[in-house]
Amino acid sequence: MSLRFTYPAMLRTAALLCACVLSSIACADDASPEDRNIILGAGVQRMPGWIGSKDHRNQPVPYVDAELPWHITLSTLDGLTVDFIHSGSWRGGFYGNYLWGRERSDLGPKLGGIVDSLSPRLNAGGYLEYQATKAFSVGGNLAHDTQGAGAYLNLYADCDLPAIGYFNHSVQLQWQAMNGPAMRRFFGVTPEQAAKLDTSPWSPSAGSQQISFEYDAYMPTSEHTGVAVAINYARLLGDAADSPLVRHFGSANQLTTTLAFVYRF
Repeated sequence: MSLRFTYPAMLRTAALLCACVLSSIACADDASPEDRNIILGAGVQRMPGWIGSKDHRNQPVPYVDAELPWHITLSTLDGLTVDFIHSGSWRGGFYGNYLWGRERSDLGPKLGGIVDSLSPRLNAGGYLEYQATKAFSVGGNLAHDTQGAGAYLNLYADCDLPAIGYFNHSVQLQWQAMNGPAMRRFFGVTPEQAAKLDTSPWSPSAGSQQISFEYDAYMPTSEHTGVAVAINYARLLGDAADSPLVRHFGSANQLTTTLAFVYRF
């Protein structure tokens, strides 16, 4: 069983995802229970204040992981996928997700009011995944901002580890890249900002943004309930790690931990 959690996200994004999954459940009411695998829950996530931050904050987060009829899936990390390729070991089709941003309060007193706050954005594109075995799969997705110039590439490998009694766990390795506009949005420093921060301007180009390793675990507490845990370590790469925002005010090492109580329908 592969459990995936969201990165830090705005609560309005979470509310939208929950609304979408509830709407999808309503549309799927006529389908047999065997066609659905719906997990909803809530928990607490300890996360970097912004991508590249050395400071952390605790935030309540929802948990959504729904496999619906007609080859539709929705989760608070993987977003929405609609399969157009669903044959043998291959899966692929439409991909859509929100990319979290940062608020002025997240930036702290040194950066707040100088470095731009960023609202979350919807991006859309496609994905392709190959399930080599029942426990191991590899894939990737390519998406573009629907309102903006950012483009994002994610390549990943998932592996379900042998269960220990009722305890299920898995690992995921992921590499991410951004185009120039996306890199500059998150890690760029304009000359005006650099002067106020007493650092150098930074205009990153397209390339690797981070590599991450995640461990997910799930322990049922009853037939329908359980506790889910995720530990995600990410290392910023390339122009993202070299940004003055990260080198002088943050850290290239990013750790996110999540604990959630979930209900499986």
